[in-house]
Amino acid sequence: MNETELAFATIAEIGHLFRTGNLSPVELTELMLARIERINPKLNAYITVTNELARTQAKKAEAELGVKGKRKTRTDRGLLYGIPFSLKDNICTEGIRTTAGSKILRDYFPERDAPVVTRLKQAGAVLLGKTNMHEFAYGVTNNNPHYGAARNPWDTARIPGGSSGGSAAAVAAGLCFGSIGTDTGGSIRIPAALCGVVGLKPGLGRVDVSGVIPLSVTHDCVGPLARTVADAGILFRAIVGSGNGKGLRERRRESAAKKLSKLRLGIPREVFFEVISGEVEKSFDAAVRSIREFGAKIKEVSIPLLAQTEKAGNRIAWAEASNYHQQSGWFPSRGAEYGEDVRSRLEMGMKVLAVEYLEALDQRGSVIAQLREVMEKETIDALVVPTTPIAAPLIGEETTRVGNTDHPTRALLLRLNRPANLAGLPAITVPCGFTAEGLPMGLQFVGAKQSERLLLDIADVYQADVYRRANPSKVPPNFRT
Repeated sequence: MNETELAFATIAEIGHLFRTGNLSPVELTELMLARIERINPKLNAYITVTNELARTQAKKAEAELGVKGKRKTRTDRGLLYGIPFSLKDNICTEGIRTTAGSKILRDYFPERDAPVVTRLKQAGAVLLGKTNMHEFAYGVTNNNPHYGAARNPWDTARIPGGSSGGSAAAVAAGLCFGSIGTDTGGSIRIPAALCGVVGLKPGLGRVDVSGVIPLSVTHDCVGPLARTVADAGILFRAIVGSGNGKGLRERRRESAAKKLSKLRLGIPREVFFEVISGEVEKSFDAAVRSIREFGAKIKEVSIPLLAQTEKAGNRIAWAEASNYHQQSGWFPSRGAEYGEDVRSRLEMGMKVLAVEYLEALDQRGSVIAQLREVMEKETIDALVVPTTPIAAPLIGEETTRVGNTDHPTRALLLRLNRPANLAGLPAITVPCGFTAEGLPMGLQFVGAKQSERLLLDIADVYQADVYRRANPSKVPPNFRT
């Protein structure tokens, strides 16, 4: 393989090269670090690069795996052993700067790892660095006033999405083999969709969020971003603590057609198609036709309370974020150290009345109950919807035109992701096509409680057996060698 083929290989492919002696973790890590040094200035995907730690971890993996005939006996921790990955910079790492994309935490060096980091270390993954993000995860553009804007590999004049924008950009540009991000209102799925990669938001509480600088405790989730669903599944199983990372591909026993023929998917009538660009709608319709052709049963369903998710979700997130920053002693006493957009949202949160917050929690309970009732009554395995109503906007584009109307860009990117967060349900986004300008678009599956494994299977079949037949795997322009 040449550099591009290696940089964009799957975790399983790299693992095979390790175990057949055709590649070593040290060689791969050096390749990744060289790519980061060369490419990161164009994308600003990383805030901190952990060169020496990565080399140390790679040497350990190489010695224990016994690659290239260096040892006859092996210690093999699974598919993630020796695989270079990255972490969003709000996930605490012992002795490694963790800024949360903020000026306030510019010099914060945690004393211990977050549990997700501990699990990845136990799996033998190699940490390349901490990725750029929207300040305190409180936004969807990744226009960071303290560390600079992260950029989209498909068009560097455009945003990668946020708040896990650096993670998505790094994955899409071949600067790591996967990343761990956080999702409070779409912060994994939005950048994954805009950058043409896979993003999984697990259900609330499925992955330990302790050691992660919070935004909204009612909504915060930790999950993987990767180029393939199989790779996302390997990372998910590592951080959820259920296995050391055997790939989805190894578990597949049925044909794609047989798997899809058993599925019943629902398309909500409300919210998801009220404001949507023509290209995204066309791409979604094509994806649905392809899934139907493979035998899946797809029907429209009505979930009227989805209309409440934006307002209720905002009130809960605003109040909880402001409470955390106030309790931490940062706001309002250090208000001048925040970017303008984050400061203004914290100010809004201070104005949320207790009765409004409690009303929003009640609405959340009603949405959860209705979603569960509809999925059970209609025997729906998952909802299938677009991930975002638009492709990646330009950096600094505060409003975006859809049809004949200008809409706030932030609200547009959030509106189709908030329902899964408010309900605490798992959701996954997978690439489903490109606009005429060559910008990626995403398809989202939302499942019932604790259905991450099913969502991974559905998305894996779609990506591997449906989508790629019409859309061969693509590497962003200018990131090939």
